Amino acid sequence: MEKGKDELERIVRGCIQKDSKCQEELFRMLYGKMMSVCMRYSKDEDTAQEILQVSFIKVFDKLDKYDFNGSFEGWVRRIVVNTAIDNIRKSNRDPFSSSEDYLYVDEDEIEVDDASEQDVEVKAAEAMKALQQLSPAYQAVFNLYVIENYSHKEVAEILGISEGTSKSNLAKAKKRLQEILQNKIVGI
Repeated sequence: MEKGKDELERIVRGCIQKDSKCQEELFRMLYGKMMSVCMRYSKDEDTAQEILQVSFIKVFDKLDKYDFNGSFEGWVRRIVVNTAIDNIRKSNRDPFSSSEDYLYVDEDEIEVDDASEQDVEVKAAEAMKALQQLSPAYQAVFNLYVIENYSHKEVAEILGISEGTSKSNLAKAKKRLQEILQNKIVGI
């Protein structure tokens, strides 16, 4: 449901004034898209719901700082992504580093099976389930780099890891996703 700029401004201003109807309207307006973001960073729907709730609390707390320049949805999305990453950090004391993570693997060195080149459509739900099977470290790097379009340098800064670890985790995440999806397609 797309809202016009004037309508969005009315809703945001109402939320700043603590109008519960405007808060509910904003929540409903963004729920689907932001829940999708949360699902990509979590292992299950309950965790995603928790991340989304915390995210909206932050959104409502910070709405007075939104200046109506740029995409409002993008502004909210950034809060949701940061909240999801905070949740990963909180859940796993240091999910982004292990001795395995520091082994750099060049993406070009990963062999790709001919079967992976099949022109197969994978449903979004299956892709989401596959993404949720990744470790938190791989999941976070994959989401930030592939979906949120951050550079490896930015991913490294956000997650407190080296660029090499970011690249390695992305390569491993892609390979693992490929394995999961291929097994799904083959029916293993």
